[in-house]
Amino acid sequence: MRKPRKGMTQQQVLLLHGVRSGLEEKICQDLSARGVKYEYESVKLRYTRPASEHTYTPDIVLPNEVILELKGRLTVQDRQKMILVKKQHPDLDIRFVFSNSKTKISKGSKTTYADWCVKNGFPFVDKQVPDDWLK
Repeated sequence: MRKPRKGMTQQQVLLLHGVRSGLEEKICQDLSARGVKYEYESVKLRYTRPASEHTYTPDIVLPNEVILELKGRLTVQDRQKMILVKKQHPDLDIRFVFSNSKTKISKGSKTTYADWCVKNGFPFVDKQVPDDWLK
């Protein structure tokens, strides 16, 4: 085993010894002391997380079947949901009406709500539904 250096965290020391937790370290030491041959994290198993179905309720559906999402805030969850809805329902015409499309999607980001809409193919406006969206 390599010798831990000064100033290393407990987690760094454990990783240096090839284990992720104190319990794993204790069990590995115990097995070694008892002469048990073992392999640590030598197998990788694939698995699939089960899909979960969700529902999306549009804010407004116009008579021309244009869907309007009215947003003051466009959260990460909203963005992920809308991308999934658009991908799974490409026939829908989903458009955003923002209180301010120049709002950044998060602190420190250069991307605005408008940038996100353009990148993901969603038409958008600020504050008022244009007449041509009603036709």
